[in-house]
Amino acid sequence: MLNVSVVSPERTLFEGEAESVVAPAFDGEVGILTHHAPMLTLLGNGRLRIRAAGNERSFTVAGGFLEVADDRVRIVTERAETI
Repeated sequence: MLNVSVVSPERTLFEGEAESVVAPAFDGEVGILTHHAPMLTLLGNGRLRIRAAGNERSFTVAGGFLEVADDRVRIVTERAETI
């Protein structure tokens, strides 16, 4: 399992365990599963999808960054809304 947090300046939109994350990086979509290599990338604009407990949660995000390390995914975005 991944430990995922999605944070915007206004609030924390998601914090918990997930099976996968698909995010809009600045140069295309990036998919994250357990045991992913450490990475840091800038976010673009688009749809962030988090699969948790068999359900998918979706957000629109604009700007920020995504960091992966030790099955932890931290997404800090300038703007985010729940879809």
